[in-house]
Amino acid sequence: MLNFEETLTEQTEAEVHAGKDKRVKVSEKRLINNNQIDVNQLMPLKYKWAWEHYLNGCANNWMPSEVPMSKDIEMWKSDVLSADEKRVIMRNLGFFSTAESLVGNNITLAIFKHVTNPEVRQYLLRQAFEEAIHTHTFHYIVESLALDQGEIFNMYNEINTINEKDVFEMKLTADIMREGFTTSTPEGAQKFLENLIGFYLIMEGIFFYSGFVMILSFHRQNKMTGIGEQFQYILRDETIHLNFGIDLINGIKEENPHLWSQEFQERIIERVQQAVELEIQYAQDCLPRGILGLTSTMFREYVQYIADRRLERIGLKPIYRSRNPFPWMSETIDLGKEKNFFETRVTEYQSAASLSWS
Repeated sequence: MLNFEETLTEQTEAEVHAGKDKRVKVSEKRLINNNQIDVNQLMPLKYKWAWEHYLNGCANNWMPSEVPMSKDIEMWKSDVLSADEKRVIMRNLGFFSTAESLVGNNITLAIFKHVTNPEVRQYLLRQAFEEAIHTHTFHYIVESLALDQGEIFNMYNEINTINEKDVFEMKLTADIMREGFTTSTPEGAQKFLENLIGFYLIMEGIFFYSGFVMILSFHRQNKMTGIGEQFQYILRDETIHLNFGIDLINGIKEENPHLWSQEFQERIIERVQQAVELEIQYAQDCLPRGILGLTSTMFREYVQYIADRRLERIGLKPIYRSRNPFPWMSETIDLGKEKNFFETRVTEYQSAASLSWS
């Protein structure tokens, strides 16, 4: 059985051989199963959406250590926060600290190998870096608040509602990592597409969003603002991840219409329904009594609402038709860069080279 390093070497040699003495044509590029094209030749671009996502990701570059945590530390040590409020923060740190690692592992160990387009791979490398930054963020928060690192980073083993979500996702990666897996068969290509939907549409598009609402609700009430600011930055990154993933899923569908069978669509809808129930259970675990005007009932509506939006983005019909109990989340996602730089921190962080001054 080849290890990952040997597999990568074998793959790279095959790619170099396949692309030798052949000029790449835009029309010949494909997202998967493109064995005749050198995946190392970035230009000419075919999938400009992938390059745009890459540039947007670079423009949003940030580091957690740039965010001051002194007020959060003071509040955490005081009696301002209730036990239920601290429970919400702890549960979300526990979930996200592992979930971001799972996403990063899936990108580097499962997805990257089977995507045969260089501009898409370019974005995947950028996203993998961002997942590392997000994991760094949770370490920075845990360290700043002097929390028990073992307790937070081991919650995926000890808290059932976190473990069940992680197991749901890890199976998708395990399927792709099995010896002999290939996307050259319809079954393999469908399994790969299922992985993309599971991680982009479900993990980053559904599982993450309840946590965003919970933590940003603290921020809206001027509580734990350092953590809230970092979650705003993560939300900006995740919005791009989600949009990229949906473009990739729809691109593979368009190039391989035979994969999008009625049976496969029904399997995806079933997956989404399973994910919605797992997320509702997680919200109930985080909010047994409700805090900050939030209740687990509201999260049932919200999770169903965003699940419908995700299904629509990949061409499937909504199944819940629930309302959005948190309309302010859309405002948070869409908030532009028009803030006065000298009065407040830019919510959508950009590197100095990308800032526009008015």
